[in-house]
Amino acid sequence: MAAAAKPDLSKFRNLGIIAHIDAGKTTTTEHLLYYSGAIHRLGSVDEGTTDTDWMELEKEKGITIQSACVPFRWRDCILNLIDTPGHVDFTAEVERSLRVLDGCVVVFDAQKGVEAQSETVWRQANKYNVPRLVFVNKMDIVGADFENVLREIRERLEGRPVPVTIPIGSGSVKESATPFRGVIDLLTMEALYFRHSNPERADGKIVVREAIPEALRPTAERWRERLIDVLTEADDQDWITTAYLEGRPLDVEAMKQLIRRRTLRNEIQPVFCGSGREHIGIQPLLDGICWYLPSPLDRPPVQGVHPKKRDQVEVRKPDPDEPFAALVFKIQADPHGELFYLRIYSGTVKANSRVLNPGKEAREFLTKLYHVHADPANKDPLDVAYAGDIVAATGPKVSITGDTLCDPQYPILLESIQFAETVVSMAIEPESSADKERLEQILTLLAREDPTFRWSVDKDTGQTLMNGMGVLHLEIKLHRIREDFRLKVRVGKPRVSYRETLAKPVRVWGECVRQVAGHGLFARLEAQFEPYRGTEPITVGNQVPSELLPAPWVAAIEQAIRGALQSGETGYPVIDVKVTLLAAQTHPTDSNEVAFQVAAADAVAKALKNNVVLLEPVMRLEVAVPEQYLGPVTADLNARRAEIQEIQVRGNLRVIEALVPLARMFDYADAVRSLTQGRASYTMEPYRYAPAPPEVLRQLLGLDIESHGGSF
Repeated sequence: MAAAAKPDLSKFRNLGIIAHIDAGKTTTTEHLLYYSGAIHRLGSVDEGTTDTDWMELEKEKGITIQSACVPFRWRDCILNLIDTPGHVDFTAEVERSLRVLDGCVVVFDAQKGVEAQSETVWRQANKYNVPRLVFVNKMDIVGADFENVLREIRERLEGRPVPVTIPIGSGSVKESATPFRGVIDLLTMEALYFRHSNPERADGKIVVREAIPEALRPTAERWRERLIDVLTEADDQDWITTAYLEGRPLDVEAMKQLIRRRTLRNEIQPVFCGSGREHIGIQPLLDGICWYLPSPLDRPPVQGVHPKKRDQVEVRKPDPDEPFAALVFKIQADPHGELFYLRIYSGTVKANSRVLNPGKEAREFLTKLYHVHADPANKDPLDVAYAGDIVAATGPKVSITGDTLCDPQYPILLESIQFAETVVSMAIEPESSADKERLEQILTLLAREDPTFRWSVDKDTGQTLMNGMGVLHLEIKLHRIREDFRLKVRVGKPRVSYRETLAKPVRVWGECVRQVAGHGLFARLEAQFEPYRGTEPITVGNQVPSELLPAPWVAAIEQAIRGALQSGETGYPVIDVKVTLLAAQTHPTDSNEVAFQVAAADAVAKALKNNVVLLEPVMRLEVAVPEQYLGPVTADLNARRAEIQEIQVRGNLRVIEALVPLARMFDYADAVRSLTQGRASYTMEPYRYAPAPPEVLRQLLGLDIESHGGSF
């Protein structure tokens, strides 16, 4: 096993690569690994030979499905790099990665600029206050426009991109008079060209620094002045300002420090440019990661609460000598076991040690610790792991994504990770009825691995349903069931996962007055139910004094309420509801947790009676289409009940942004291909749940609902 010395945390960089699908994340990641020496051969997404896309399905489809973590070194830094998916169905992989990362690189397509998923991942980075660099990729393709990407980042993302490298030319050798062939370093004012280390292998591994061509010097000077203007805004010690005004050479190291300081404050985003396909501009990006992105020491100490005293704030510094605290941010399911990925925020943990899961009030055993190199089969065992690192562990039994693991003597409960609601379901059954139990075991395993994948059994039909973020998401799970777990199954057609919410606020009494096996059960509970858009689908509060309702009873009531709201009047989960416990009546001997659970379920049933609205998932759609097809495409969207928000011009394309019900979109891939002769592209992501129109209710339930005003 690897005996790790106590690390220098200032040299750690925990970062992610995030972007819209097809912006070139995985190709960029492959080059980062190759130039650092972590891999010895450049792989190709098209050929299915990249290091981070290790799953057979990723190789087959040419997309990233699971985030892959790879540790490597560049200069004197240790980088834990996570390559995340770009497809919207796997946005949870980005969410949980950003939750535990210190910095990120956002990759943009130089031709397409800011795309739909670019906005999503940027917002996710804002949510966790993650400092970021920008890499404008694909500068070698027709229509590449560096300045347009910067403009869209400013206007659509409200960012402040600040170039530290700019392109030499744009487009390909075949189609451009001034093709993209290198970058200009605005700090050293040099032209950088990327030569191949072997005449028989194009890899751009050798960086050659030369004088800036005279024809490009005025442009470079103009961009450098913009950079200096930004830096002088925060030049507290006048390092740059004085030298610039006096005409003296600027100290490059001082410039780097100012860029770093402003990047860590999220005031600016340093911009690099290049082309993964042409092997240009990646090494400056690697330098920028080390120079400008934060170490664990640059991030605020992590905060949590004491699991027994939720109003008591606990703080853990990124220090190996602090009490151990870590977050489980990913579980990798496998037929042979599970790998738990941990971000260690503080302290030290050894293999074969016991830790506490405070949320589950359970002791867990960390049997083995590893550094994983993308594919879980490729991992290095560790004796010990320290604060600031990202490692994988085996052994936990009850922990799931978002759980805290900590020192039993110093408990802390970190904030968990919230995930979006599922929008698509699909019926599934084993070909052999004897495999029903095994199917349920596999579905449970996959649900532990992926918080946006759920399964349930329909209480009316007895069907087993898989629920996910999109059709592709469920196709991936189906492939894994068949190929990884070798189980033959049959599936139904995808269908929409509706939700319910309350039509109006209501105050009710729930009660339990009964005899069970000769013993009495008594509980009466008053609760207020009201529509409420909070951070969670269901919010439960309590105003009943603790002497009347002890804490264990309140916990049991909350559990019963949440369980009862999993199936509303029409059988769909109820969301966007706030429940407040107002009063309770007890009996000296007949009141207990079970009685109050029954009373809570009764209160839910009364609150929902004739008082729910059906909600349907509405998707955010972006369609890029040649201008001549704009009319037919917009007409088709209108027929699908779409709300067109905006139509933008992007080169010779028109980009339609719309909100559209998922129920009308299952055949859209074929329809838009037919309407545009295959020349359109689109992306779609969950946006919100909204009240379904009356005709949806009629189709779904075959009811005459006019008398209900759209509610039950």
